[in-house]
Amino acid sequence: MKKRLLLLLPLAVLIGCTSDKPIHFGCDGDSITAGDQWSATVAADLGCATHHNVGIGTATWASYPDTQEYGCEGFNEISAGWLPTNDSLELCRRHNNCAPVHVQKFIAEVNSGEWPEPTLFGFAMGANDRDLEQAAIDARRSISMIQQRFPKCKVFVCTPIQTGSAEMNAKNRQLIDILASICSDLKVPLIDCYNGVPIREEEEVWMARGKWLRDGLHPDKPGQELMGHYIAQEVNRIFKLRR
Repeated sequence: MKKRLLLLLPLAVLIGCTSDKPIHFGCDGDSITAGDQWSATVAADLGCATHHNVGIGTATWASYPDTQEYGCEGFNEISAGWLPTNDSLELCRRHNNCAPVHVQKFIAEVNSGEWPEPTLFGFAMGANDRDLEQAAIDARRSISMIQQRFPKCKVFVCTPIQTGSAEMNAKNRQLIDILASICSDLKVPLIDCYNGVPIREEEEVWMARGKWLRDGLHPDKPGQELMGHYIAQEVNRIFKLRR
């Protein structure tokens, strides 16, 4: 019984709550990452001092021809909108909802003193990407921006999890192959959430509630925590952040 209870303890308890330096955790992603979802569990498990999340719903790795540089003159802000529209300003704002602009925003917030420099940074996105060629370009660009601005920061990338859609999962497997190549080139670990997080296509229902996903795509609270615990364990295994 004692051994069974031990497995349920938070990672921070199992590996100790002290380290040589505080962990300042930054992350970017889409609606599966935005707010206090899996990344909040990672921050708790690793005992992070700060949790700076610039993830936004409907985001993509890929930028668009009219995507603006964050903070440029006339910057139109970022929109998580997804309903059909012909409004040109809203469409521009939606096209700003991509990893390169998120990273530029993250860096600007650190440069302003609003947040400390990250010691750990994770990317988790791709569910909304359709143009995988452009996604590859902007994934490489976004990861490189973090590496170049914060050379001491430990950077990792998470693959998408499985969904309730066979079609989306097939696309995500293509994206995972692309990310694997990019991460190998940039010497960044790729955390295999697709296989490692026990969310399975056959247990989920597209556009309806399944075992862990509330709509075949987005994890519910237990699913978010399941994902976060796995990522925290992998991050600690790779980077040895906690003893």
